[in-house]
Amino acid sequence: MATLLHHLNANTIHGQLIRYAITGGGVTLVGGGLYLALVQLTTVNEQVAMFAAYLVCVAIGYVLHSRWSFRGHGERDNPAKTTTRFVAASLISYALNAFFTWALVRGLDLPRWTPVITTLFVTPVIMFVVNRRWVFA
Repeated sequence: MATLLHHLNANTIHGQLIRYAITGGGVTLVGGGLYLALVQLTTVNEQVAMFAAYLVCVAIGYVLHSRWSFRGHGERDNPAKTTTRFVAASLISYALNAFFTWALVRGLDLPRWTPVITTLFVTPVIMFVVNRRWVFA
């Protein structure tokens, strides 16, 4: 346990990856849960559901990632720059998830819940790299 806590507190890529997995995983689960609730319990279009989930997750994600996942990484002397970059990166994340939603549900005619798979396992990996190398650099 002490080793895990050391890694969580380290500013190495490993520590950041562990913290990102915890916070990002939680945020992603919230977004996935909101998306699923909207598409399973209502007749809302899956793209509208994905956008609603995105709005909730971007607000929660910024706070958690800037204060914990990438704390101590990069320069923080310009919060407006970091916030602008985070929003831009979040739009990339949204675009990926919207594309996967369209491709899986409309393109491949798969069930409306299937985009959650890519939302949980593909987009977060891409976004870790974007956040580490550009947003919180």
